[in-house]
Amino acid sequence: MKDLVKYIAQALVDNPDEVAVSEVEGEQTSVIELRVAKEDLGKIIGKHGRTAQSIRTILSAASAKNRKRAVLEIVE
Repeated sequence: MKDLVKYIAQALVDNPDEVAVSEVEGEQTSVIELRVAKEDLGKIIGKHGRTAQSIRTILSAASAKNRKRAVLEIVE
């Protein structure tokens, strides 16, 4: 899941080297934290949060295969 989020984020931003993804795993849920450069934050969130919601939807579909819930947090 971590690699998937990193791949998507790097494709969207201007500074792909500054994309950092960390994962905190629990029994049923994984929390994935995404950090990007300040100037790229708007590109990850998108208009009205649509891009962020799309990333969350893809993550949710991919995590359903593993029978585990994944939550994306975008950290400033």
